[in-house]
Amino acid sequence: METLSGAGVVVTGAGSGIGAAMARRFAAEGARVVVNDINAAAAAEVAASCGATALPGDAAFAEGVAALVAGARDLLGEIDLFCANAGVARGSDEQAGEADWEASWQVNVMAHVRAARLLLPGWLERGRGHLLCTVSAAGLLTMLGAAPYSVTKHAALSFAEWLRATYRHRGITVQALCPQGVRTPMMTGIGPSAEFILGPSAITPEEVADAVVAAIPDGRFLILPHPEVAGMYARRATEPDRWLGGMNKLQRAAEAHAAGE
Repeated sequence: METLSGAGVVVTGAGSGIGAAMARRFAAEGARVVVNDINAAAAAEVAASCGATALPGDAAFAEGVAALVAGARDLLGEIDLFCANAGVARGSDEQAGEADWEASWQVNVMAHVRAARLLLPGWLERGRGHLLCTVSAAGLLTMLGAAPYSVTKHAALSFAEWLRATYRHRGITVQALCPQGVRTPMMTGIGPSAEFILGPSAITPEEVADAVVAAIPDGRFLILPHPEVAGMYARRATEPDRWLGGMNKLQRAAEAHAAGE
């Protein structure tokens, strides 16, 4: 996608945080934006703030995704850019309950799959389409203290990679947005270690939206609002034992901080 001006854009999880910032920024760039969130009041407020249209609903499950895609097509004519941004952070470690693992899987992974199922036939027929998946740096690295979040974000990255490798030559652009700490309610919800680990380098949702707008024209796969994540990702791949040793050191520091040492 060369420009957002006039494009039909859908953003899920856009009632707050990164999704709200992207919706507002896209609208400022001239896009026709549909704001989706499970919180209808929040979706309406964001839409009103930027001249967008609210289509609230649960975009994780098949019925909600189908209603969103159909409604957005009625409003926009066609969806040029779909931002699968909605996400949840539930549970802390391997002892997280079945419900926390299931919710993480449905929202963080299957929502992307279900959107792709509905969008790709039309996009492939016309030879173009753009899917942006909010993955998080947790999908490239990991997030200590948040096992369900980390595991499902890795799966979200894997699905985005698969789509990119499979359909790039047919005009489909897939991008993975992978910020590290962002000052949103979700960062707090990830767990008590989040502020200690992510706080020093945390950025605003608006800074993330700026990075997205800068990356859309060239279609680069990884959108990294924290450039240092690229180096961390490379070290994880080339020196896994050393990288894991460093992560364990960080885990011990987080535990000591929590204990007040």
